[in-house]
Amino acid sequence: MRVLISFIQRFFNLILFLGLEILCVIMIARTNNLQGNDIMNSANITVAYWYQKQSGVSNYFALRQVNDSLLSENARLRQELARMGEVDTLKDSAVVHPVVEIKDSVKLVQYAHYYYYKARVVNNSIGAASNFITINRGYKDGIAPNMALVSGTGVVGRVVNTSAHFATALSILNTKQRLSAKLKDGTTSFVYWEQASGPDEMLMKVVQPEIKIHKGDSILTTSYSTVFPADMLIGTVKQVYILKKDNSRILHIRPATNFRNIQYVYAIKNEFIEERRRLEDSTVKADNRQKK
Repeated sequence: MRVLISFIQRFFNLILFLGLEILCVIMIARTNNLQGNDIMNSANITVAYWYQKQSGVSNYFALRQVNDSLLSENARLRQELARMGEVDTLKDSAVVHPVVEIKDSVKLVQYAHYYYYKARVVNNSIGAASNFITINRGYKDGIAPNMALVSGTGVVGRVVNTSAHFATALSILNTKQRLSAKLKDGTTSFVYWEQASGPDEMLMKVVQPEIKIHKGDSILTTSYSTVFPADMLIGTVKQVYILKKDNSRILHIRPATNFRNIQYVYAIKNEFIEERRRLEDSTVKADNRQKK
C-alpha cells in the first residue's frame, strides 16, 4: 500500500493530466457528433489494427496444427488419385482375377491398393554413402518395411526398419539403391546416386542414341518397382552427357525432393505387394531348381 501511495504522489500531476484528457475526449465524443465520429473511427482503426496483430500471432502458433490438417487432406486426396490409376481396363477379355464390370464389354482389374500415412522427418543424412531418414511413425501406426516414402514433390526412399513409434528409411541418395525409371516416352532404365554428386544430383544411363532427351524432361517411376507406385516424379533432367565409345548418354538429374530441407513425407502401403513378391520369389526359386 505504501508503494502505491508513493507512486501516486510521485506521478500525481501526470495521472491527473491523463485523467482529464480522457474525460475531455469522452465529453467531446458525447456532445459533438462530428468530433465524436472522428474519435470513434480512430478508435476502431486502432482496435482493428491490434486485433489483426493478435490474429497474426495466434495463426503463427497454429501453423503446425494447420500443416497437420493439410497433410491429412493431401494423404486422402493421394489415395483417391491412386484408386483411379490402379486399375486396368480390359475390353471383351476373359478375366480370372475378380473384377468389377462397368459395362457388358468392359471389365476392371485391380492390381494395387495404396494407403498413404503422413509422417514427420526427425532425422535425415545427406553426406554419407548410405543415407537414411528417420520418421516419427512406427509399426503401431501401420508402417512396415519396404513401404515407399514420398514427399509432396517426389520420391524419397524405402522403409527398412521399424520400432513402435519410429521408422528408418533408406534414402534414394544411397549408393546401394537403384530406382526403376522411365522417360516421358516410356523408355525405361534405372536411376542411381553417387556420393560425389551430392544431394542435388542423380544419374541415369540411356543406351538408345535415337531417343530425344531435353533439359527439363521428367523422370518417373515405373510399374516394375515393388516399392514405388508408377508415374511418381523422381526428378528432372539437368544436363545430358554423351559417351563417345558407345554413343549412349548419362543424364544428370535434379531430384524432385529437396533433401536439404525435407520435413514431411508420406509412407505408402500397397496391399497387393506381398502377394506379388511371394509369387515372383517362388518363380525365381523354381527356375533355380530347374537349372540345377
